[in-house]
Amino acid sequence: MYDKTVRRRRAVLGLLVVSSLILLTAYFREPTGGALHNVQRGILTVVSPIQDGASKALKPVRDLFGWVGDTVTAKGDLKDARSERDKFRSEAIASEAAVRQNAKLRGLLNLDRIPNDLSPYRPVTARVVTRSPTLWFAKITISKGSGDGIRVGQPVIAADGDGSDDAGLIGKVDSVVGSSAVVRLITDSSIAVAATTADGSVSGTVKPSPGNPRDLIMDGVAQKVVVQRGDFVVTAGTVSRRNDLPSVYPPDLPIGRITRVEDAGSLDQVPHLKPFVDPRRIEYVQVLTRRVNDNR
Repeated sequence: MYDKTVRRRRAVLGLLVVSSLILLTAYFREPTGGALHNVQRGILTVVSPIQDGASKALKPVRDLFGWVGDTVTAKGDLKDARSERDKFRSEAIASEAAVRQNAKLRGLLNLDRIPNDLSPYRPVTARVVTRSPTLWFAKITISKGSGDGIRVGQPVIAADGDGSDDAGLIGKVDSVVGSSAVVRLITDSSIAVAATTADGSVSGTVKPSPGNPRDLIMDGVAQKVVVQRGDFVVTAGTVSRRNDLPSVYPPDLPIGRITRVEDAGSLDQVPHLKPFVDPRRIEYVQVLTRRVNDNR
């Protein structure tokens, strides 16, 4: 029974194949106006409206599938875009950090541009940890302490954080513990630094000017001594004109530049100078941990 069914199906299949071949042969051999071509056109005439209607009816379904596919693709693109954005953001942050680090390193390099060789003073580099929350930023805390050889009274220098090549004295160590120290800045009213102009023609004591952390005054300048605007002011390296009293600060450390002279030529003339280093932008400092020739 099973064999008969199989043989019947195979015979039908063979008959259909043979019939198809005969019809195709006849179709391609007959002229355009032949019977088979007319049958084809008739079938198309009947079927085409049905296909068009089915196409219109199924269009929302196709659009739905297309929308779903586009949404999935868009979500994938959005995920990729966010990944790219996060990557570029990370690179931008890394670049910005590199720029800041470069600026800090330039600042450290500027410290080495102080004219006199400071290596005999055994400088110790430290990072500024905190600043005094006052207008003057009269004190800062640094990341090195007594464990690094830092002691009270040692001079501290820094480079300006504005990208210039300026560097100079900013203060002295006020207190110290094992791993940190407090530096009192030259803008503090209790600080006074024996100073002179770079050519040695003018001597006095540098103090902060009340009310302006970017303005220092040079007190005790002799009457009729000519003070030139633009002159560099450096540490004198002694606290007395007799040159017999040692200074906390080594000589020739840059402090600032003369900007104006109040009551010039009089007994009360007071040169004003702008410090080379703005204490509000300091990030790294160097502490001179060793006295050389009593800092004279």
